[in-house]
Amino acid sequence: MLPSVRRHGDLLVAYLGPQRSRVVLLAALLLSSIGLQLVNPQVVRYFIDTAQRGGPLGTLTAAAVAFLTIAIAQQIVYVGATYVGETVGWEATNRLRADLMAHCLRLDLPFHKSHTPGALIERIDGDVTLLANFFSQFTIVILGNGLLVAGILVILAVTNPWLGLGLTAYSVATFLALRALQRRAVRRYAIDRQAGAEQYGAIEERLSGVEDIRGVGAEPYVLWKLLGVMQMRLRTDRSARLAGNASFFATNVLYVLAYAIGLGMGAFLFLQHQITLGTAYLVVFYIGMLAAPLDTIRLQVQDLQQASAGIGRIDSLLHTESTLPPAGRRSLPVGPLAVCYAGVTFRYEDGEDVLSNLSFGLAPGETLGLLGRTGSGKTTVTRLLARLYDPTAGRVCLDGVDLRDLSIETLRQRVGVVTQDVQIFRGTVRDNLTFFRPGVADADIRDVLRHLDLEEWYESLPAGLDTLLGAGGAGLSAGEAQLLAFARIFLRDPGLVILDEATARLDPATERYVEHAVTRLLTGRTGIIVAHRLRTVGRVDRIMILEDGQVAEEGRRVDLVQDPRSRFSALLRAGLEEVLA
Repeated sequence: MLPSVRRHGDLLVAYLGPQRSRVVLLAALLLSSIGLQLVNPQVVRYFIDTAQRGGPLGTLTAAAVAFLTIAIAQQIVYVGATYVGETVGWEATNRLRADLMAHCLRLDLPFHKSHTPGALIERIDGDVTLLANFFSQFTIVILGNGLLVAGILVILAVTNPWLGLGLTAYSVATFLALRALQRRAVRRYAIDRQAGAEQYGAIEERLSGVEDIRGVGAEPYVLWKLLGVMQMRLRTDRSARLAGNASFFATNVLYVLAYAIGLGMGAFLFLQHQITLGTAYLVVFYIGMLAAPLDTIRLQVQDLQQASAGIGRIDSLLHTESTLPPAGRRSLPVGPLAVCYAGVTFRYEDGEDVLSNLSFGLAPGETLGLLGRTGSGKTTVTRLLARLYDPTAGRVCLDGVDLRDLSIETLRQRVGVVTQDVQIFRGTVRDNLTFFRPGVADADIRDVLRHLDLEEWYESLPAGLDTLLGAGGAGLSAGEAQLLAFARIFLRDPGLVILDEATARLDPATERYVEHAVTRLLTGRTGIIVAHRLRTVGRVDRIMILEDGQVAEEGRRVDLVQDPRSRFSALLRAGLEEVLA
């Protein structure tokens, strides 16, 4: 669906409003440039007519100096307008990118599972980039060049009414033609933008799985599939560009026709002694000047074609709402939190139930070892506690408060999650530990690192907390990356800690080193540990084994170990890793 004129206006007001002073300056510069363009031909006409009459040399010199002064001033004003316009465009598009990024981060997990990162990057950056000119110059340039065309037509009409009337009809026909072509092209640009997003998504997906692709020798198949995506992009891009360039050919054909008529009428009026030679030059020059503003308007309309397609896709993204209902404003107490699942059933979209009437509870400060085969629902339990999803039925509560009654900010602060996939961002150690939150004291960060036995590692950093880390944790061992993830949780001091197979990728030696940090992390907090290894659940108070989304066994770990008939006891005898893998 194409965005309405009102939506275009809403975007301009929202993102140009904070830059009112710059926009006013830009308008003044552009309009000044247009005014100077109208004045200089009058100076040339005066120079020609004065020279033809044999006017004094001083007058001709003054006219020449005036012409050069106006021309230089016009260029200076143009450079200033370009600089201010670029600044306005970048400021507006950067704010829009930030708003889109924040909106995407607030959307639920199903949205992110159905949109590849590459496609979202193209929508957040690529589509917004198309709006740079729309924000910086479109309205002012269209208005200014429209006034320039109007001024030229008025001057020509004063010179000769028939000449003015004919060229006015030509200008109106040109505007109508551009408008018709613009409507046709916008739809094709929208299709092209979608094809571009799919192409970026396909490239991102292949690059992120390069190890698996090379490991199974799937390079030819991947390239063949990518070729199909790129061929589709070629077809949509070619179609959009052909539709957009149609306005270029239409404008040039109409301009050549008008220029021919203008030259003929100027020569005819001069030969009939109805106008002077200077006025004849003025007529031809102004008709020539019509090409520049009309071509500028054509380019602006072409940019609008692409911008309109981008606005439509941006609107679609901004109007995408989370399937999770808005959160409430309840708060949680300081300290360890009680956990309660009451008759929870959950399914992903239209699939089968992953959890079925699940009920269990944890007292504040208790730790739960969550076991089960792959697909039994373990990770789903933790995702519901982090409110990445809401249960299909039943309630998930912390300290007796339904998660749907808590604000997202409160929930994220009081529930800490560590998974086996630790995200290390390109930035300093400080930024990676605080997640770029300002105001966290360096002393507090160093105290946490010391608490997790990372003091020796910290001392080895060349620039301390200002040491840059590579994206993906380049230069860090798996154990160090995992400990940094624990440090993040320490700095937030949540009341509930969830370890979702947080040590699954560590070798036994490294895991034993990390175990001490896990113990400290869970001290004084409620904890849920999803695990496959015996060592990881050796410290928990309670054990719960899931099977097909239901509780197969639950009880105190000490009691289950001592009961030879329990499933947990059987797992210990058989070897936990092999049974649950």
